[in-house]
Amino acid sequence: MPKTEHPLHALKSYLPENSFDQVAFFLQHYKVHLTITTQRQSVLGDYRNAMHGKNHRISVNGNLNKFSFLITLLHELAHLLAFEKCGNHIQAHGKEWKFIYSELLKDFISKKIFPPDIEHALQDSVQNPAASSCAEEGLMRVLRKYDEKKKDTVLLEEIARGTFFKTKDGRVFQKGKKLRKRFRCTEKNTGLVYLISPVYEVKAIL
Repeated sequence: MPKTEHPLHALKSYLPENSFDQVAFFLQHYKVHLTITTQRQSVLGDYRNAMHGKNHRISVNGNLNKFSFLITLLHELAHLLAFEKCGNHIQAHGKEWKFIYSELLKDFISKKIFPPDIEHALQDSVQNPAASSCAEEGLMRVLRKYDEKKKDTVLLEEIARGTFFKTKDGRVFQKGKKLRKRFRCTEKNTGLVYLISPVYEVKAIL
């Protein structure tokens, strides 16, 4: 998995305007070892607490748009701050993390760093943060508008029931009916059934 160690001045190009100074303060103050990676499919970011003489470590996918990158980085910084305050005797996405992440979001929202549509979508995160921004479908839909356009890529909810589609790892599925919040999809080669988020990016097979 290719990774790049970025000096702080290079980080500026990954962040929205007017957010660098505050982010840099956190990274410098807590001596964070930041890694930007470009080829992860399963996670957007990751945090590892300081231990055995090593610094706090945060990694964030570098292929995210600037607003998604900042939100992911704040998510991971909230883990760091929760660890600094409470140690590792708390749940990863428990009430302590939720409170800290919510306060971070409020602070950055107050500085008008995010466009109005993202700011509005973040209100649910402020009230009750999810363990992953991918679980917040409204926010994901809005953030996707700021991505570079990907040829032939659509959201699962945008294709018709019965359509075959390919996922990022090359597997082929057929879209089925919606069960509560996710779609029941059958893998073509195995017949196994998976429940997939409506905002998962896929390539329709026509």
